[in-house]
Amino acid sequence: MNSERKMHLLDYFKEGFRPDGRKLDEFRPITIEAGTIKTAEGSAIVTIGGTRVIVGVKMQVEKPYSDRPNEGTMMVGAELYPMASPKFESGPPNAQSIEIARVIDRGLRESKAIDTKGLCLIPGEKCWSVIMDVCAMNEEGNLLDAGSIAALAALNTTIFPGFDGTIVDYKHPSDRKLELKKQPIAITVVKIANYLLVDPTNEEEQAMDARLTVTTTAEGTICSLQKGGEASLLPEEIQAMLELAKTKAKEIRGSLSGKGL
Repeated sequence: MNSERKMHLLDYFKEGFRPDGRKLDEFRPITIEAGTIKTAEGSAIVTIGGTRVIVGVKMQVEKPYSDRPNEGTMMVGAELYPMASPKFESGPPNAQSIEIARVIDRGLRESKAIDTKGLCLIPGEKCWSVIMDVCAMNEEGNLLDAGSIAALAALNTTIFPGFDGTIVDYKHPSDRKLELKKQPIAITVVKIANYLLVDPTNEEEQAMDARLTVTTTAEGTICSLQKGGEASLLPEEIQAMLELAKTKAKEIRGSLSGKGL
């Protein structure tokens, strides 16, 4: 971003507002549509402003990893298709999609949201594998948070397919729900000059000096951190970003309670 455009943003920030009228610590409207993919075991679409992400969950029977024979497995993948933004290209996952998948995966793993031992069917032989596909439908900033909320909402709708010990019956779901022990949500705080803001738009992401994505549980426990941007962060800035992220996560949980979270 050129310096003139960045100065234009800073002129807004000095007044405590952003070009779209929001305060620095204010999210765009968030909506959750749960159970949108009938062929998936769990799914959700999350919209934050103009950013829209869909997540589907598939349950498959696999062989456990050799180093964890008594546990099931989990995988997260993210796809950024050209239909979502002109800046995305077809082909193998790029750095941004890999980062989105990694942030979501780490938050779920480190919070121990999924009881992986409860996914084991026969130790060393069979287990359930939870596979999440994160796809951007439209991108207008803050895909990390949108993907995190969508993944959590999709997992909260997940029902195990039928299984007779040999064959998985996807046409006839069981009555067993995938229970989550924790509810991790990622909140990204962006630093532009001396200002901290949440839910950045594309323009604000282009102007950012640094960002910190903080994943917390409903209890406020920090599960994971992801630093982005070229600028370094001072200890007091990190602390301020952590507190802001925890506060916004609590607000989002309250406003979306009963709607997939």
